[in-house]
Amino acid sequence: MGDKTILLVDDEPDDVELALRAFRMTDLASDVVVARDGVEALDYLLGTGKYRDRNTSLQPQVVLLDLKMPLMDGLEVLRRMRADGRTKWVPVVILTSSLEQTDLHASYSLGANSYVSKPVDFTHFLEAARQLGVYWLALNRAPPQ
Repeated sequence: MGDKTILLVDDEPDDVELALRAFRMTDLASDVVVARDGVEALDYLLGTGKYRDRNTSLQPQVVLLDLKMPLMDGLEVLRRMRADGRTKWVPVVILTSSLEQTDLHASYSLGANSYVSKPVDFTHFLEAARQLGVYWLALNRAPPQ
């Protein structure tokens, strides 16, 4: 897992499949790791649970984080990421269907780098995911690991 890894955190299978299809279209991500809930996302990032043997000095280029998930919501994942030195500077894009102002405010207050509402339309969702991949993997300079 190199510097082009995306951690996609989403419990909605259709959204995961659309995002994976969009990333394949851009041919930018060498690896996309999918976490189906907040606990699995933190296990991956912090090297715990089934990821206990993962080298946590290699963090994803970006985390695409849904807010509404089982076990642990995206805001709690973000809060814990920003509190841990290994993940404090990992870019996080909130990718959610929530249009609630409280979620927007809380996301930025906790240190999100961007907040993107998931388009409902299939074509628009594919294009949004493609643009996120291009920006975060090709254009953005990530903080040093």
